[in-house]
Amino acid sequence: MTILTLVRHGETDWNLHRRIQGSSDIPLNDTGRAQARAAGLELADTLDPHAPTVIASSDLARAHETARIIAEVLDLAEPVTYPALRERGYGDAEGLTDVEFFDRWGPWHTAEVPGAEPWPDVTARALSGIREAVADARRLTSPASAQVIAVAHGALIRMVISHATAGEFPEPGHKLANGSAHTFRFERDRLSLLTSSALPV
Repeated sequence: MTILTLVRHGETDWNLHRRIQGSSDIPLNDTGRAQARAAGLELADTLDPHAPTVIASSDLARAHETARIIAEVLDLAEPVTYPALRERGYGDAEGLTDVEFFDRWGPWHTAEVPGAEPWPDVTARALSGIREAVADARRLTSPASAQVIAVAHGALIRMVISHATAGEFPEPGHKLANGSAHTFRFERDRLSLLTSSALPV
C-alpha cells in the first residue's frame, strides 16, 4: 500500500489571466513559487515522518519547478519527471481565455475542441504515469513502504479524482486550486481518494 499525494502546480501568468495552458510549457510566476513553498510546509505537517518520501512531477516546467521547491522544503531528493503526468493537450484551445473558450465551444465539460486529447486518453495516461511513479518509488525505498508526492496539473488531477470516485467527484465547476493537495491510497493497482477539496466538507 502506498499513500499518493497529487499536488497541482503553482500559479503561472496564464493561470492569472485565465488562459488555457494544456501542454504549453508556461513557467511559474512569483505567486506560484510562494504557493509551492506553502504546499511543502503543509505537506510537512501531514506526511508520515517515519516513512520514506519520494517526489515526482510532470515534465512541464511549472510542475517540475513546483516539485523542486517542495523537495527543498521537505529536504527530499530531486524530483523524477514523468511525461505521462503532463496536462491534457487542449488543441485549438491552448492560449485562449476561458471566455474565448466558452464563446467558441460552450461549457467546459461538454466542449468538443479540435485537436484536444480525448478525456479517456487523459485518464489512461494519468493512471499509467501514477503506476510508473509508484513502482519506481517502491523499488527505491524497498523494503520500507514509500509515500509519493506527484506534482501534476488541474485537469489531469480532476480525471484521477473522477476515476477514484467512480465519476462522483469533482462536481462540475469545482476548481482545484493552484498548490492544492489531494491524497489517495494506492493498493493493488486501485486508487481510493482519502482527502481533497473536491470532497464535500
